[in-house]
Amino acid sequence: METILRIARLGKNYQNAGRTLHVLENISFEVKAGETMSIVGPSGSGKTTLLGLCAGLDRASTGSVELNQVRLNELTEDQLARVRNQYVGFIFQNFQLLPTLTALENVMVPLELRGEKNIREHSLNLLEKVGLAERVHHYPSQLSGGEQQRVSIARAFSNQPKILFADEPTGNLDAETSEKIVNLLFELNREAGTTLVIVTHDLELAAKTDRIIKLKGGHIISDERTHHHTEAIV
Repeated sequence: METILRIARLGKNYQNAGRTLHVLENISFEVKAGETMSIVGPSGSGKTTLLGLCAGLDRASTGSVELNQVRLNELTEDQLARVRNQYVGFIFQNFQLLPTLTALENVMVPLELRGEKNIREHSLNLLEKVGLAERVHHYPSQLSGGEQQRVSIARAFSNQPKILFADEPTGNLDAETSEKIVNLLFELNREAGTTLVIVTHDLELAAKTDRIIKLKGGHIISDERTHHHTEAIV
């Protein structure tokens, strides 16, 4: 299987009151196409920072990120935006929906940016898949947290991304809604054959992925295959 994401000696530093704060240091790993992986660790361990670097939402201080054979470090902001729009889907903990757009319009945005055809039809299909056929003309403020996260999942899959990054996708949801969202995420992921990288503090969710990377203090302290992965291979 081809490698979709290659991280080499990655570091991220911030300057704060004349001192250098090392958020991530010397991070290296590879993710194969179609693999599911979670990144876990205590608050402040650098999980969300790492996800942002992998997705090209932020720039590394040292090391390199290669996404779908493209080295992100060497790209301009415009080129980065193009790569994200072509290959990447992103699901945020706080949904990040545009409040002035309906559920349907929120899902259509990435497709409009790409100049796709049959946008409306494709977006309606996705919203039906996530169980929101009756809510397509509702605005985010008229939707529950679980419904908003379903819209953001439909939006993330709309451009058929090669890789999907999810930052605490169940962080703002109750247990029952979380379970439904997780099942939906994995189901759509299997259908589309997308690579999935999740940042989570939910160890039950992490255990559903093929592999778990643990961060602590900006370093990888373990990188292990899960039982789920060995079952999948058998």
